[in-house]
Amino acid sequence: MPRSFFRTVLRPALAAFAAVACLVAAPAFAKSRIKDIVAFEGVRENQLIGYGIVVGLNGSGDSLRNAPMTKQSLEAMLERQGVNVRDGNLNTKNTAAVMVTANLPPFSAAGSKVDVTVSTLGDAKSLLGGTLLVTSLQGADGQTYAVAQGTVQTGSVSAGGASGSSITKGVPTAGRIAGGGVIERETGFQMVNMDIMRLTLRNPDFTTARRVADAINQKFPGCAQAQNPTIIATRAPPGMDMISFMTNIENLEVEPDGPAKVVIDEVAGVIVMGDDVRISKVAIAQGNLTISVQESPAVSQPAPFSQGQTAVVPQSTVKVDEEKGKQLLTLGGSPSLKSLVGGLNALGVTPRDMISILQAVKAAGALQADIEVM
Repeated sequence: MPRSFFRTVLRPALAAFAAVACLVAAPAFAKSRIKDIVAFEGVRENQLIGYGIVVGLNGSGDSLRNAPMTKQSLEAMLERQGVNVRDGNLNTKNTAAVMVTANLPPFSAAGSKVDVTVSTLGDAKSLLGGTLLVTSLQGADGQTYAVAQGTVQTGSVSAGGASGSSITKGVPTAGRIAGGGVIERETGFQMVNMDIMRLTLRNPDFTTARRVADAINQKFPGCAQAQNPTIIATRAPPGMDMISFMTNIENLEVEPDGPAKVVIDEVAGVIVMGDDVRISKVAIAQGNLTISVQESPAVSQPAPFSQGQTAVVPQSTVKVDEEKGKQLLTLGGSPSLKSLVGGLNALGVTPRDMISILQAVKAAGALQADIEVM
């Protein structure tokens, strides 16, 4: 083979393979920004709730006889508009009593808009095509922070036939109004005037809290202190306001830590293990037991000229199969998650069997991790 072929083809291919090998072999240190692993004190959403009426439904609203709150709300609303229907016999099915919820974003200014969610209270069948009338939304302190109104979009589809059969996709009794809420009152949270800002770890851990404080103090000496596994107290340096200080520290990178944990979803058969999970050396044997029951009905025919009747006689065949040849396998003592996964895969079992094995290993005291079952 000519040397030019080696220079032009093989050398680039070997170089690419070496690059890939280095990427695979290099240890991975998963660092995260501080803003991705903590929550800033006071920078959070607030829940709002209100009671309102949806009108304009195509006969799919509340029946006023079964939903007295809808009737009372409708009468009160009409009286505010100068219409007296107290002595009348209301029998409309085009209205529905609803609960309206929304999230008030942090630092929201008066006049800005938020999305609202509308859900029925009575026996309304659908909110499709309905319009929410002006509804005030209150916070936990009872103050009104927003007002909502608009056309409800359910995102559901329903159809029915003359015989009474019907089909529904989605939930027609709940919907959203995009930008349907207008903020009327601000929370009044003034971050720029704060002297101390506390950072709350989303996954509390002593080591992570210490690393966050060290990363901040490395750039701004003496400005952070880890108070416990959850909270890191920070103070802006002289001459810098709190917003500028948070802007400088939220992009600092920290390698989070945490306890070894195995998360198991028994319904879906999902297993998630952290990088620190280890198994002490242990021997495992696993066998599959299969029980099959087969039904094969037979027909019992009476003899000629007899008084007997033809009948179906059930016949069942039960079979038990147990897998043979499974030997004890030694597992554990591995220094890495990759070796541990390779040892578990060597057992050749399904994820659901793996769940039982991990729980048995934990019961034996050989799994050095916590098991959390979802």
